[in-house]
Amino acid sequence: MRIVVIVFLVLIAFSCKQEEVETVSMKDDVYVLADSTFNGRQTGTPGELEAAAYIEKRFRDIGLQPKGYKGEFTQTFTFRPSANPHESAEFTGLKNDSTTTGTNVVAYLDNEAATTVIIGAHYDHLGMGGEGSLYREGAAIHNGADDNASGVAVMLDLAQRLVTDKQQNKATNNNYLFIAFSGEEMGLLGSNYFVKNPTIDTKKVSYMLNMDMVGRLNEENTLAVHGVGTSPVFKQTLFANNEYDLTIAEHESGIGPSDHTSFYLADIPVLHFFTGQHSDYHKPGDDAEKLNYEGMQRIADYIYSIISDLDDDGQLAFRKTKNESEVVPEFKVALGVVPDYLFTGEGMRIDGISEDKPAQKAGLEKGDIVKKLGEHEVTDMMSYMKALSEFEQGQTTTVTVERDGDLRTVEVTF
Repeated sequence: MRIVVIVFLVLIAFSCKQEEVETVSMKDDVYVLADSTFNGRQTGTPGELEAAAYIEKRFRDIGLQPKGYKGEFTQTFTFRPSANPHESAEFTGLKNDSTTTGTNVVAYLDNEAATTVIIGAHYDHLGMGGEGSLYREGAAIHNGADDNASGVAVMLDLAQRLVTDKQQNKATNNNYLFIAFSGEEMGLLGSNYFVKNPTIDTKKVSYMLNMDMVGRLNEENTLAVHGVGTSPVFKQTLFANNEYDLTIAEHESGIGPSDHTSFYLADIPVLHFFTGQHSDYHKPGDDAEKLNYEGMQRIADYIYSIISDLDDDGQLAFRKTKNESEVVPEFKVALGVVPDYLFTGEGMRIDGISEDKPAQKAGLEKGDIVKKLGEHEVTDMMSYMKALSEFEQGQTTTVTVERDGDLRTVEVTF
């Protein structure tokens, strides 16, 4: 799989810089990072370090400065993984047999500005599977093309554009810090560590952008953007710059299962971009040939437009948002479906059906839009969850769905 490109771009990280560097596309970056050579880029493994070396080489070639520790591109952190999934890992400065060391890769574009924008994406993944994997057939390499070679590729594309802007004397009223995070899959460890041990003055950070799984833009061109409520200017900026026929599924909260959360908790405005889950999520099938590269280009163009629009806005105001995960109602039953979190219409669209669960037994299908549960109207995800919380195990009710433009009602037993 593009072995010539892989050998050249990875091994050259340890050689001297060439005078001319061949242009590397986002597709090239994904194919390298998602190649089995890296054995799934699990935090603390040789494969992760090789991926970090590739990203460092790309940063150097783009023309960025190192901004890790001691004049290097890397920022390492050592932690003791938690055996309890409900407890966080413990950071420690001591390396021993019970600890793991992750490596953030950090680069800087100095425009001699008063404020800095942070642009990040995690590059680690699940290695051979194990905890976090949804694959149940034994150990296998999880290449993580969408999760999250796609986000790293978009970050590198943005870095190249912003360096070019500086070279062409375009408006550059911000400095830019680019971070490829490690340890995201183990609990946002790399971003958490950076926020607590920053290599720049975070009080001068205007905002943070995070790309995590941006490689599978669907036919409806739906892009989820989280953190819209974390600064008063974000909503208007998002929609004013949508010249790319994207359907924006906006989410107010700055809290979510990706690295932007660490910065939001430090009172920094954040935006997180996401094209949705899919059947290959956290499985060995998340491979490079399945990504929508034209969609990635459209998303990169869109994010660059946002950055350009905000260039002269100075330090953005921060606003706390409601943590959407804290207002989810408790429920004792499950329908056995995967909701489509990118759906922007009225109702709750089903993105997947679990085997031998109430939805499958009732004949519901992927693509059905749930309109009612019993007598409870369903207009969005929250109303769906509130309706579900009204039912008990063993209870029978009706579910009204829209399928191919027609309403139909089926009986379901929880």
